[in-house]
Amino acid sequence: MTFFENDHLRTERFNLLLLEPGEIYFDDFSVYYFPAQHSRDHADFDENIKQRGHLKICSKSAVFVPKEKEHPILKFPLKNVTSIEEFPGNLKSRSFSRDKSLKITSSAFVEMKKDNVISPYGFQKGEQSHVFCLNYVTVEDCLPLLCQLHRASTLPPADQNSMITAIVQSRQSRVKFNTSWLDDLYEKIELECQADKITPLVTNPGRVMVTTSRLYFQPYNNAETTTLIKVRLKDIQSMTKRRFLLKQIGLEIICRESASCPHLYLSCKSPAERDNLHDKIMAQKDVSVESSEQQDMTLKWQNGVISNYDYLMYLNSAADRSFYDLTQYPVMPWVIQDFTSTRLDLENPETFRDLSKPIGALSEERLARMKERYDDMPEPKFLYGAHYSTPGYVLFYLSRLAPEYVLCLQNGKFDQPDRMFNSLWELWQNCLHGAADFKELIPEFYESNGNFMVNTGVCNFGVRQDGRPVGNVELPPWAEDSYAFIRKMREALECDYVSKQIHNWIDLIFGYKQRGEEAEKADNVFYYMTYEGAVDLDSITDPNERACIEIQIMEFGQVPKQLFTTPHPVRHGARIEHPISGSHSVAAANGTVKDQSCLVEKDCDKENMSETNKVLPRKVDFSSLNEVLRFSLHKQAITDVKLCLKRKMAFSVSQDGLFKMYSLEEQRQLRSVPLTSMALSSCVVLPDSNTVIVGSWDNNVYFYSVEYGHVLDTLQAHDDAISCITWKNDMLFTASWDSSVKVWQFTVPLSQNDFSAAEFLLQLDHDYSISDVAVDDSCATMVSATKEGQIYVWDLLTYSLNNMFHAHQGKINSIQLLSDRRQIISCGEDRYLRVLDLDSGTASFVKDMKENVLSLAVCYQHVVVGLDGGQIQVWDMERAILLNTCQAHTGGVTCLHISDDHTLVSGSMDRSVCLWRPAFR
Repeated sequence: MTFFENDHLRTERFNLLLLEPGEIYFDDFSVYYFPAQHSRDHADFDENIKQRGHLKICSKSAVFVPKEKEHPILKFPLKNVTSIEEFPGNLKSRSFSRDKSLKITSSAFVEMKKDNVISPYGFQKGEQSHVFCLNYVTVEDCLPLLCQLHRASTLPPADQNSMITAIVQSRQSRVKFNTSWLDDLYEKIELECQADKITPLVTNPGRVMVTTSRLYFQPYNNAETTTLIKVRLKDIQSMTKRRFLLKQIGLEIICRESASCPHLYLSCKSPAERDNLHDKIMAQKDVSVESSEQQDMTLKWQNGVISNYDYLMYLNSAADRSFYDLTQYPVMPWVIQDFTSTRLDLENPETFRDLSKPIGALSEERLARMKERYDDMPEPKFLYGAHYSTPGYVLFYLSRLAPEYVLCLQNGKFDQPDRMFNSLWELWQNCLHGAADFKELIPEFYESNGNFMVNTGVCNFGVRQDGRPVGNVELPPWAEDSYAFIRKMREALECDYVSKQIHNWIDLIFGYKQRGEEAEKADNVFYYMTYEGAVDLDSITDPNERACIEIQIMEFGQVPKQLFTTPHPVRHGARIEHPISGSHSVAAANGTVKDQSCLVEKDCDKENMSETNKVLPRKVDFSSLNEVLRFSLHKQAITDVKLCLKRKMAFSVSQDGLFKMYSLEEQRQLRSVPLTSMALSSCVVLPDSNTVIVGSWDNNVYFYSVEYGHVLDTLQAHDDAISCITWKNDMLFTASWDSSVKVWQFTVPLSQNDFSAAEFLLQLDHDYSISDVAVDDSCATMVSATKEGQIYVWDLLTYSLNNMFHAHQGKINSIQLLSDRRQIISCGEDRYLRVLDLDSGTASFVKDMKENVLSLAVCYQHVVVGLDGGQIQVWDMERAILLNTCQAHTGGVTCLHISDDHTLVSGSMDRSVCLWRPAFR
C-alpha cells in the first residue's frame, strides 16, 4: 500500500502529526519537567517526580515528550497559555538556577499517547503552571522565541499566520546548507533553494541543494529520521510537476526500488521556483527519467496492454493526484452495486453501478431534490456541496490503518462509532441515498491485501449503539475475507462490462463532462472553489479571506486537473496477445546488402497470398528491417512508390514528371514514361496489375496501361494540382489543392478494350487545400487532411460530414485510417505523430518526433513513419513503443508503401527507392 510505504511518522513517538496541520516545528531542548502546580505556588518541587525528556517549540504549541513511554506526551497550545516566563524556583533546590528554568502557565493542555498507545487525546482544563529545567542551554536560548510565538497566538488567525511567517522567514534566512555533508568532494553545486517536504497532513520546511550527482533536502528541524535526505540523480525514476493546494508549486520525485529514498514530494514558494528546480535537475547528465505521455498510455489501455486499474492510476497521476497529498488522493470508481448476493455475477449488468452518472445522480429521488435547490440557488450554482474525494473521506476508509492521521485531522478525536466505516453495504447505501455523501473509492479497494478493513486491536474505536465494538468491516456475502473482497473487486474492475463503460466515468472525473455546460448536462457540478483556476490565492490581499480559502481548499475536496476536452475513447476489447518479443533493438541498414531470395515471393498469386495473410499478421517482426534492394532512377524527389507483387515490379512517380517501372527480378528499369512536364504527386496500382492511375500537379489524372504501354485516358479532374489519389471498391477518390475531394465511379477494366472512363459522382468541399486522404476498406468512411491542420471525417454512405478536428499546426503530410480500431493516424509539419479517435477526435497517442514527419504506412498494429532526416521508424501502436529506427536515406523519406507480403518500399528526396524486409518468426 503506497500510502504507508516508508512511513516513519508512525514509528516515532513524537511526529509532526501531533501538531495542527500546517504547524511548524522549530527547536528541541533537553529538559526536566516538573508536573503541574497551581500557578500561584512557588513551593518546593519534589525531585522524585520530575520527568526527563524534550521540550519541542512549535509555531502554535509547546510539546513535552517524556523519555519514559508510560508518561503521556503533553501539548500546550499557545492560545491557551496565559504566561511564559523565567522561573526562579526554590533557591535551596539543586534543580533550579535563575537562568536555566522556565514556567508555562496554561488554562488547558492536551495529553497524547499515554502508555505509548494511540488513543483519543485527553484535554485537561484548569489553570496550572508547568516548570521545565533546561539541561544544556539557558533560558535566553528558547524564551524569546516562545514569547514571540505566544504573542502571535493572541492575534486574529490571519495576523497570527503573518507573524509566524515573518518569524519563519527570519530564522530560515539564517540557515545555510551544510556543505560538509556532501557525499562527494567533486560534486558541483548547481542550485540551492528553500522548499517544503510534503507528506500526508504534514508540511516540513527545509533547504534543497542540487549538485551534479545528487539532490539533497536538509530540514530546518530534527523531525525527520535523518538530518539530511539524499537522492542520487541516477536513482530518479520519474519526476512530475504537481498542483499543491490548487497552485502549480509541487514537484514529486519517485526513485527506483533500490534507492535509499524512494519518494520525495517538494513544494516550492512559487511556480517559477518549482520550474527552475525541475529544470535544473533534468539538466544534469545523471538524470534519466521514464517518460510515458498521456496519449501513449491511452493507446496502450485501448489495446489491452495495460489494465483498467493501471490506466486509472496513470490518469490520477497526470491530474496531479498523489498518495502523499491527502487533499488530492487518487480517486477510483465504485463499479459494484451488489453487496447482498452470495455470488458476484460479473456477467450480469445489474451487478454494476451506472458509470455514466456521478455518484450523486444515481438516485433519481435524491437528484430531484438537489436540482430543485439548484434552480433556486444564486450564482455560482452547484449541485453537490460535498465532494467525492477529501482528506476526511480518505481517512474514513483508512482509519483502522492510520488512526494517528485521523486524530490529527479530527482534533484528537475518532468519529462516532456508528459513523465509522463499518459495513460495505451500509456505506454503499449511504453513498446512494445520503443527503451529503457522494464518496468515490480509493485505490486500496482494488490493489491491496485488504488489511485497511481489519481492526488489529491497536486502537479502541468505541462501541456502537447496538453494543458491538468497532471491529472489522462487514463484507458482502460474496467475499469470505478482506483479501478475497479486494481480489473480486479487482476482477470486477477489469471485467468486460466495466472495460466497455469506464470511459464514461473518465469523462466525468477527468474529461469533458468535468466542468462547463457538459458537466451541467451530466449533473456533475460541484462547489466552484473545488475547481482549478476558480480562485487565485496570490491575488487575495485580505489575510483573513486568504486563510479561510486555504482551509476550504485543503479540507473540502479538489476536482482533478482536466485531462480531456472531448469524449474519451472507448476500449477496443480484451487484452491482445502480442507476437513480438520485448526486444526494442535498433536495426540499422548499412551499405547495400541484398538478399535475392527476399526480393520477390515465388508464389505470390492471390490465392496463395490469401492463405499467407491468415498467418502473417502474427508472424511478421518489424523490430528488424533488412535492406534488400536500392535504386535511383529519377532526376528529382520521389513523390510516391508502389510495389506490384504479381508483376514483380516497383512503380514510382517523381517531381520530374516521369512515371517509372522497375523490375525487381531483373533489377533494371523497364520503362520511363514522360506523362507531363509538371510534377507527379501519387500513383495507385489497380488489383488487375495492368492499370496504374497517376495524379499530377497539372490538375489531371492519368490512366496508364502497363500491358500495352500507353495512356488509356486523361481525366481533367480539378482546378488545381492533384495532391492525392486512392481507389477502393470501384470508387476513385481524387484530392486537390482546390480544397475539394471528388468521388468517381471507376471499375477495373477486364482488358484494354473494356476500358471505361471514370464517371463523376460528387464533390466534397473543404475550407483549405487537401494534402492527403484515406478511405476504409468498406468505402463507408473517408478522412481527408488539409494544409492548415484540419482532419475531416466523411460518411460515404450518405456523403455527409460527420466531424472535423484541428489536429496539427500547419500542413498534415500524411494520414491513415484504421477502420477496425476506429482510429486515425496523422503526421504533420509541426513534427507530431498523432493517433486520434475517429468518433471524438480525442488523441490517444501524441509524439513529438523532433523533426518533420513526411510519410506513413500501416501494417496491422505497426506504423512506419518516414522522417525529414532520412530515418525510418517502426512503432508498435498497441504497446505505444518504438520498435526500430534506421537511417534509410540521405534525404527526407517522402513516401512509404507496404505490400501484401510485408515488403516495405520507401522513396526519398535523395531520388532513391529502397526495399526492406522485416523478419518472420
